[in-house]
Amino acid sequence: MEADLGFGAQSRAIFAQAPFESRGRLCPEPESPTRTPFQRDRDRIIHSSAFRRLKHKTQVFVYHEGDHFRTRLTHTIEVSQIARSLARALRLDEDLAECLALAHDLGHTPFGHEGEDVMHECMAPYGGFDHNAQSLRVVTSLEQRYAEFDGLNLAWETLEGLVKHNGPLLSQEGAPLGKFKDSELPFAIRAYAEKQDLLLDTWPSAEAQAAAIADDIAYDAHDLDDGLRAGLFAIEEMRDVRYLASILDEVDSKYPGLEESRRIHEIVRRSITRMVEDVIAEA
Repeated sequence: MEADLGFGAQSRAIFAQAPFESRGRLCPEPESPTRTPFQRDRDRIIHSSAFRRLKHKTQVFVYHEGDHFRTRLTHTIEVSQIARSLARALRLDEDLAECLALAHDLGHTPFGHEGEDVMHECMAPYGGFDHNAQSLRVVTSLEQRYAEFDGLNLAWETLEGLVKHNGPLLSQEGAPLGKFKDSELPFAIRAYAEKQDLLLDTWPSAEAQAAAIADDIAYDAHDLDDGLRAGLFAIEEMRDVRYLASILDEVDSKYPGLEESRRIHEIVRRSITRMVEDVIAEA
């Protein structure tokens, strides 16, 4: 089947996730004759209600302040593009990386991280709120579209990468790690782990790690873009950051007198390119 669909198994890196070696789904389903498991997951995510709702969720600026500021939806699309670029260069499974990029903010609140902080405070008596845990709830329970199951019934690798894209959540001894080290894992994650073991004490796939890095690259560059266009700081102030100063010098040297909107775009696109190429070189 893999050869018939042209997925190029011979060109994959040895650490890439092979689509037809998936651990499967919580509710077993027949394989698709035309799509890999991760391609099916991508399509389910894109057609979900939660994905459509991202268009009204804040990235940094609320969406009605201007058509050119990013929302969670436009941010998500940009992350997926960068994730695919990284996956292609590193010979990973592009579809799995794209899945994880498209799903990574499904559980995020409106009003950016400020909204998450307020939700966490409101939910403190019940264990708090975490947008990654909420994303898991969305794709395993809250989406109620299919006749045979709640959620999207995504492949194990997609769920694992969604929950652990920032690294293991538990130590080998079972103690919470990272931001949960002084508390406990969110209820949604603990409850789902009773149904399906996502190996919370291990690192996720290389595809999940690529999606996480793509998220960092996207918001670093595009928050800079939105901040410049909103007038929160001036282009010349970027010279205080050596990395950005070198890009600014490069743009001004090649395009002296360039109008500001194009100047901003040239700075941002070069910033993304440098970060992507650096990841590839260091991998």
